[in-house]
Amino acid sequence: MAPPPFNVAPPMDVTVLMEGQKKKRRRKTSLVWPHFEMVSPGPDKKPRCKCKRCGLVYLVPSNYGTGNLKRHLENCVRRDTRDVGQLLLSKKGGAVSKFEPDKFRELLVAAIVMHDLPFRFVEYTAMRAIFAYLCPEATIITRNTARADLIRMHGREKEKIKFMLKDAPSRISLTSDLWTSIITDGYMCITAHFIDRNWVLQKRVLNFCFMPPPHNGVSLSEKMYNLLCEWEIENKVFTVTLDNASSNDVSVDILRTQLSIRKALVCNGDFFHLRCCAHILNLIVQDGLKEIDIAIQKIRESVKYVKGSQVRKQKFLESVNQMSLDGKRGLRQDVPTRWNSTFLMIENALYYRRAFCHLELTDSNYKNCPTVDEWSKVEKIDKFLAVFYDATCAFSGTKYPAANLYFPSVFMIYLTLRQQMENEDEYMRRMAVQMLAKFEKYWLDFNVLLAIAVSLDPRYKLQFVDFCYKKLYGYSGSPAYLNVHEKLFSLFLEYSSNAPITSATSGKRGGKVVNVSPIQSFSKETRAVMQEFDSFEIDEESAHSQKSQLELYLDEPRVDRSANLDILSFWKANQFRFPELASMARDVLSVPISTVASESTFSVGGRVIDQFRSSLRPDTVEALVCTRDWLYGEKELAQMKLDELVEDVMNLDINKASMDDNRGYSQD
Repeated sequence: MAPPPFNVAPPMDVTVLMEGQKKKRRRKTSLVWPHFEMVSPGPDKKPRCKCKRCGLVYLVPSNYGTGNLKRHLENCVRRDTRDVGQLLLSKKGGAVSKFEPDKFRELLVAAIVMHDLPFRFVEYTAMRAIFAYLCPEATIITRNTARADLIRMHGREKEKIKFMLKDAPSRISLTSDLWTSIITDGYMCITAHFIDRNWVLQKRVLNFCFMPPPHNGVSLSEKMYNLLCEWEIENKVFTVTLDNASSNDVSVDILRTQLSIRKALVCNGDFFHLRCCAHILNLIVQDGLKEIDIAIQKIRESVKYVKGSQVRKQKFLESVNQMSLDGKRGLRQDVPTRWNSTFLMIENALYYRRAFCHLELTDSNYKNCPTVDEWSKVEKIDKFLAVFYDATCAFSGTKYPAANLYFPSVFMIYLTLRQQMENEDEYMRRMAVQMLAKFEKYWLDFNVLLAIAVSLDPRYKLQFVDFCYKKLYGYSGSPAYLNVHEKLFSLFLEYSSNAPITSATSGKRGGKVVNVSPIQSFSKETRAVMQEFDSFEIDEESAHSQKSQLELYLDEPRVDRSANLDILSFWKANQFRFPELASMARDVLSVPISTVASESTFSVGGRVIDQFRSSLRPDTVEALVCTRDWLYGEKELAQMKLDELVEDVMNLDINKASMDDNRGYSQD
């Protein structure tokens, strides 16, 4: 066969290209490429790509092999620690082209963590039959393998959390509390709070570890210090929030001394220790409610009466319908040791006030309906406790900064207590006296950092602190206000002294600074005259330009107090105008003012160490609790809280409830 002429195009399978003809690039079809971007080749002219998450650069083989890139994505330190959790929480499922045994085992362990399943779940005969039906290639694992997979997952996610803490631009505030399991083992929970580079408040449970006795101050401080060193954050701690146990006071003093020796604390640890504000409010209100008024006692007995039998519930439901009230709101039975449950019981009873009066007329056995005067007294008690309840709810938030909310809430409580001291009602006045005595004990000992936090709220600033003290003490510029003012400026001074040195014109003018000074070519006499001019400019410059960032911020008009302001968004927008002040605000606003974040973890621990799984090893318990928080966070926990809601007697199916009681069902 004769060779083709020169001008005839070669076949498509010819691999040798003519001179000057460009090779056609292969299309990138791998799923890893959306996570990488091509960068300039190195000195060897070989193509390179960079991970969009961590910025690590990899050499791209000539055949575009992606095995090394895939392995990097699986172990990338910037990988979202909640990828697996979000995959389980997502309701949208997609077809998987290829079965991956490692992914299957990872999802299996994540399901055990999410739903509090026992490890023997993987050995259930029915579940193994389902796995075999869905994919015959699925490797059936044992419970010991599932436990080992969990420990590995916990270790892998722990490294990612450690990198997140190291990468955080802010200092880290901690909450800690102790918990006793069903088998009387002690556990310590430590939770970290910080604001990331995107000005988003983050919360992570760092440890849920076994704490052997004794639980004294020395042991607690030693345990916490070792855990901080393990996480490599001992030099980044800002504050620690604890409850009012005496052992905590001793432990925090020892821990402050240890960290101060390393010069790791701000202002020598003056702001290091915060007391749980929600716990303090609980102690204050409990003192006031020691003597329960007869009206509250009648409401408690009324709720007990209605919940006493199905017939009474049905009669009360008929009274609710007769009075055209909303039956979905429901009645709540209080727990005497929890004052907030008493407040909710009173609030709901007031809503069904007319229904109780109607029930008194239709049910001759109902004898505990409050009188008109008693209902009026209950209304006063409800309004009085509402101030404390609102403050407790504000203090207990973990998804938003709460430090700036402390001072306005506590000021309103103090003002309310002083007003109730002059109440004509003997019971209200006596309750206010008892509560005020307890309140003033903690008011004189509160952390000044919480007053500084409200100063960093553009709706209040430092003027609000002066206003509050003037309202309480009758004159402006009180010693308490001057103390807050001094602490605020000393704290800012430390942040500004540790800030990187910038140009003196930075943030003042938009002109470009060029590092070329023609004065260097002048004579000595000329340079002396020009230097005199420099000092003249400084002397004549306006006072406005000489003010610090803190003074400039405080001098600006306040934002409308009623505005729905996201304080983190405000500081994110102003971080380039006030870089040093914004750095301080980032640390202060991340401070938790209650230990609710740690205490809520105990409810998870109670489900993990129940009566059926009380023999779990402490390292397994910690892996279950911490991995749950790292994978799912607030979304899954919020869903679980639905199971803890108080029973709604209005929506109770009486027939179904009776049937269930007769069957004696119990959920395992």
